[in-house]
Amino acid sequence: MTVATAIHTAGLTKRYEETTVVDRLDLDIATGEVFGLLGPNGAGKTTTILMLLGLTEPSAGSMEVLGMDPRRHPLEVKRRVGYLPDAVGFYDNLTGRQNLRFTARLNQIEDMEHRIEGLLDEVGLGSAADRPAGEYSRGMKQRLGLADALVKDPSILILDEPTTAIDPEGVAEILDQIRSLAVEKDVTVLLSSHLLNQVQSVCDRVAIFVAGSVVAQGTPHQLAAEQVGHARVEFRFGGRADEGRRRLEAMDTVADVIHGKVPDSWIASLDIGTLPETVRDLVAEGAEVTGVRRVDEDLDAIYRRYFENKEVAV
Repeated sequence: MTVATAIHTAGLTKRYEETTVVDRLDLDIATGEVFGLLGPNGAGKTTTILMLLGLTEPSAGSMEVLGMDPRRHPLEVKRRVGYLPDAVGFYDNLTGRQNLRFTARLNQIEDMEHRIEGLLDEVGLGSAADRPAGEYSRGMKQRLGLADALVKDPSILILDEPTTAIDPEGVAEILDQIRSLAVEKDVTVLLSSHLLNQVQSVCDRVAIFVAGSVVAQGTPHQLAAEQVGHARVEFRFGGRADEGRRRLEAMDTVADVIHGKVPDSWIASLDIGTLPETVRDLVAEGAEVTGVRRVDEDLDAIYRRYFENKEVAV
């Protein structure tokens, strides 16, 4: 049976003596969703993951993973969740293929050779499969770690900084694979990262961690709207683009008109609910509007605003 909510937490808290590392975390992550935990090292992301895996006890609150409490059903949760830690480790004297065989045997997986061969090719390690893992670079070990997390065909994949030390081409390949897992196989992905552009490119929703607390969560569009109170919209004009800009600046519904990145375009800030009215008024006044496109601030700008004057938990 498919669980509509793959991960649920309510008031989840972790304290170490006087330090609160995770503070009353509320999350609902849907089946098949790619959800990003975004924040710097020490913000509470890894501790959250360890609690969800049943590897550390929460101080307060509740949690469910695939409808199960990881504290009461740790083995069942681990069988259905693939995990790639930040510092991935393997038996250096075994080859990449042998390390995956070891994981497959532990999980009693049938037809392991066919599955292992396919996974090694998917993560770009087919040609290095029979080299000792001790000879692998950090990036290659990250790739092997992703294959290792996928060996048991998990319902949930938890990735803690999965693209560390991987070259840009490899990063793009891994992010594409993460997205395809969610879309094609309905795998839920929980991705922890401090790399904003990567989170924005692959995640459906994001939670921003500041000093152990989630201060905001939602789609990048929603976070932009909450942070600045309005949307940024690019207007493209035919004919006299400067006249279009002048008319935009004269309208009560818009503010902060700046030049766009493409010719004959201008970006204005406005309440998104007023957009149809704004376009109608521009056309009625003779402006030749040839295109309208929302261009919210990227996640990097939103993230920096949340971290202004904030201290990160240690």
